[in-house]
Amino acid sequence: MLLVINAGSSSIKFAIFDAALSQRLSGQISEIGRKARLEMDGTAAEVVAPDHAAALGLALVAIAERGFALSGLTAAAHRVVHGGTELTTPCRITPEVLATIAACSALAPLHNPHNLAAIRALATLAPDLPQTASFDTAFHALNPPEATRYALPDIPATRGLRRYGFHGISYASLTEALPRLTGQPLPARLLAFHLGNGASACAIVNGQSVCTSMGYSPLDGLTMGTRPGSLDPQAVLTLVVRIGLDATHTLLNRHSGLSGLSGGISDMQQLMNDHSETARFAVDHFCYWAIRHGGSLIAAMGGVDAVAFTGGIGEHAAPVRARIMAGLAWTGAPAHIVPAAEERQIARDGWALLAPP
Repeated sequence: MLLVINAGSSSIKFAIFDAALSQRLSGQISEIGRKARLEMDGTAAEVVAPDHAAALGLALVAIAERGFALSGLTAAAHRVVHGGTELTTPCRITPEVLATIAACSALAPLHNPHNLAAIRALATLAPDLPQTASFDTAFHALNPPEATRYALPDIPATRGLRRYGFHGISYASLTEALPRLTGQPLPARLLAFHLGNGASACAIVNGQSVCTSMGYSPLDGLTMGTRPGSLDPQAVLTLVVRIGLDATHTLLNRHSGLSGLSGGISDMQQLMNDHSETARFAVDHFCYWAIRHGGSLIAAMGGVDAVAFTGGIGEHAAPVRARIMAGLAWTGAPAHIVPAAEERQIARDGWALLAPP
């Protein structure tokens, strides 16, 4: 059995998959560091989880109580958001891989540190358990240089400043699942939207990402739950002058996007149920920028054959999907809903790495 761990900024999702990629159980611990909740088997209970290491320990106890003891697992497979330019395929975790993930933490400060915390905590609890990593940036590793390079001079200060793209595990899963759902080959030119608290769009040609809305960090592109999406660099510089670097970092990562526009609501369902002007405008803003970025990606592909939605908003917010598709109606492209299956994709990667050569 393989344990999949998807550690976010305030949650840890976990699942057990067998070698046939059948999910045997799943759950999550949310609101880590606050009023933490353990959710499994359709039930939820408050737990004490001051940090990710404590949350992982609770998750392992819950898994063991259902017959999957840590000692009986074959391996653990992790989602890691940022792999930089070096980690562009799923891999076994080694000290060198850990160091590279750590070096990328500044590029994904809401994610990589927590991914690392889960890996290190599990290594302490089970030092002999093999661990693997799948990277959200990897799906975009073959984007052409004109899509990834910023128009900056090649000097030491600009090294590493480029577009990476994110949500790659979700997009890889989507490209695998869509043909099974439709019974048809994967569309040659596919516009994919991953819409959730983090949101992005991706242009996929013959199964390969050619460009995406996120850039150097997960801050760029579409309007998100707490992140602003595309923002003039001069506006960022002005914020740093006005409120300082640390406050700007917090503002852009935690208090912008839907939350910033609405006065504190980042959940799309809440916004759609709220009839205030600020809530309405936040939803309008989200849809407008999804359409606008989608049009740009369609141009990069030279057209589009289908549109696919995944993620919490993409799957469940039908009015949002309808508004985005109304804005893209001129394409004549059909729309598909693909249930998010990141954990299954991570398990697929993990089992492939464990297979004999």
